[in-house]
Amino acid sequence: MGTVDRPAPDPGAVSGAGAQSLSDRRPRLEPGSDALNPDTWAGRIPHTGGIAPRLRVGRDKWFNVLWLLPIGFVVLITAVAIGKGLHDIPAVQDFMTRHPGTTVPPELEAHPGFPAWVAWQHFFNLFLMTFILRSGIQIFVDHPRLYFTRNCTPGKEWLRVQHRVPDDPLWTAKEDSVGLPGQVGLPGIRHSIGLARWWHLGADVLWLVNGVVFFVLIFTTGQWRHLVPTSWDVFPNAVTVLIQYLSLDWPTENGWVAYNSLQLLTYFVTVFVVAPVAILSGLAMSPALSTRFTWISKPLNIQLGRSIHFLVMLWFLQFIVIHVTFVVTTGALRNLNHMFGGRDDDSWIGFGVFMVAMVVVVLGWVAATPFTFRHPRVVQRVGYALIGPAQRLFEYADAEPGAYTDKDISPYLWHNGTYPDSDEYKKMFDTEFRNYRLRIFGLVENPAELSLTDLHALPYHEQTTQHFCIQGWSGVAKWGGVSMQTLLDLVRPLPEAKWVVFYSLAEGSDGGTYYDAHAIEQMSHHLTMLAYDMNDAPLTYGHGAPLRLRNELQHGFKHVKWVAAIEFVRHFSEVGGGHGGYNEDHEYYGYRQSL
Repeated sequence: MGTVDRPAPDPGAVSGAGAQSLSDRRPRLEPGSDALNPDTWAGRIPHTGGIAPRLRVGRDKWFNVLWLLPIGFVVLITAVAIGKGLHDIPAVQDFMTRHPGTTVPPELEAHPGFPAWVAWQHFFNLFLMTFILRSGIQIFVDHPRLYFTRNCTPGKEWLRVQHRVPDDPLWTAKEDSVGLPGQVGLPGIRHSIGLARWWHLGADVLWLVNGVVFFVLIFTTGQWRHLVPTSWDVFPNAVTVLIQYLSLDWPTENGWVAYNSLQLLTYFVTVFVVAPVAILSGLAMSPALSTRFTWISKPLNIQLGRSIHFLVMLWFLQFIVIHVTFVVTTGALRNLNHMFGGRDDDSWIGFGVFMVAMVVVVLGWVAATPFTFRHPRVVQRVGYALIGPAQRLFEYADAEPGAYTDKDISPYLWHNGTYPDSDEYKKMFDTEFRNYRLRIFGLVENPAELSLTDLHALPYHEQTTQHFCIQGWSGVAKWGGVSMQTLLDLVRPLPEAKWVVFYSLAEGSDGGTYYDAHAIEQMSHHLTMLAYDMNDAPLTYGHGAPLRLRNELQHGFKHVKWVAAIEFVRHFSEVGGGHGGYNEDHEYYGYRQSL
């Protein structure tokens, strides 16, 4: 990685005299809409459902996960039979007598019950989790494949809910996405990852705040004793409880004082292990953090983080199902009074509060999708207000060069975007871009038109970096070309230039030129460049020939391919729809996407 000196470009390629004519050449832009029309969404992308989950076994065998339903039923029935047999063995009964299943610390016996804030926290957690899970599933199916390594090579995924990748060299990640029923995913329409991420990340922030408050309160009030084992006896006691459940002789201890040991271990793992892992695995998918902390992101790569994040989601789903099942089947009224009524009796008060809470949850669930369709800009703005500060903070995580070498280069890098098909582009492609000119204009001292020959004459910059697509796939490639700092030195931006807009030779999915805006301070970053080489060869058509942007602090959709022009502006609000880019205008992405 680095810069190699080459002969300077022809001075005639840079001229201040052309400033006015160049500034008048902003491409045709489409502003986007402030409401989502499912019929015309994302270039009228058709609804394509997924398939039953397939788990890879060996090199190329796939197991239909739905078979786990009858297999699981057989295993459960067998376990019940074994549990009943064990329960009647004298030695086992003696073991269960010595380890009755529940131990009550003196502090809990002296102060039983739960304060009102526990009920409120429980409700907020439930309410937020509905949005987190729905949007999380929506995000997953935008790239419906999971891998353990950063190389997202087709056929190497360990789980997929989509058919095999077709034998099409220009098959895109967008084409590979699948849809979900409207009231399952959020917002419930195919390739809606921009809005799904706002729901997911925004709800995550609120869930994290709720969790911090919860942690502070349980440790300052002593309620932690309900969740944290204080003796190794919890393990033999948990075995007793497991035998009781499997033998259908369910324990009837009063959770108002203390949970049985199996509950205690489950709650402890969920609160103190799984929840933090959810946060850490989510951060592992951040391009800015992964690029900066490569000593972590190389072993805990984005795909391993994504797979762990998915497994965490499955944990929460099964926890909710099992938790609700036992609440209902082990004394519903008493349990609901504990959780929602703050009392230990069999009255209907807790049930009434629970029903009110369920009405709120169901209304939120049902209203989320139509609200998103009618007010996507509200979702975009509120989402950015919640997660934006963290996005901006992570952009300052400066990366160290040299983290990846040639041996890390991925064997396959997915294609994406709408390919250019204009007569202008075809003509340039057929002549090996001899007539191509990169236009640089706007708030600069020296507007420029640079041919590929001019660009090749500038100091050569090379970097091997990991690509992070917002849809979830990744890969490592070597990029060669010109650092943006070299171009900044050439055209000399004016002080009032704060944003840099890159225009593509390709259109977006709804028509109009594809473009994206970047903060000018990121243009000086040592991993921001215009690439004309990829893996020691000229860029291909599918990967952005003749020129593409690399800004390793951001997700891939901001790395504009087939670059036609660069404009320096005061603020991106004066360009296109004013939201910072084509996907920001049309599909409600964020103009900063470092997470």
